[in-house]
Amino acid sequence: MDKRLRNERANDVNEKNYFEKYGEQARRVLQALLDKYSDEGIVALEDMEVLKVQPINQFGSPVEIVSYFGGREQYVEAIQQMSHLIYMQA
Repeated sequence: MDKRLRNERANDVNEKNYFEKYGEQARRVLQALLDKYSDEGIVALEDMEVLKVQPINQFGSPVEIVSYFGGREQYVEAIQQMSHLIYMQA
């Protein structure tokens, strides 16, 4: 998938105001993940290892980042929903 198409998909997610239901820190993490997908085409957004790479790791440790969502289950759910929004236009 080319970068232009990834950018379009990321913009579509932003236009849906998906992040509005989350707190500020969680929104910042989700936006950074979406930007990383747009730039690099992350295949595994749902892989917890992504929390250890730049720029995501700037938000804290994986445990801290997951806590912004209320726990691991809520984090995974948020990422799954975002992934669904990214790919539902395919």
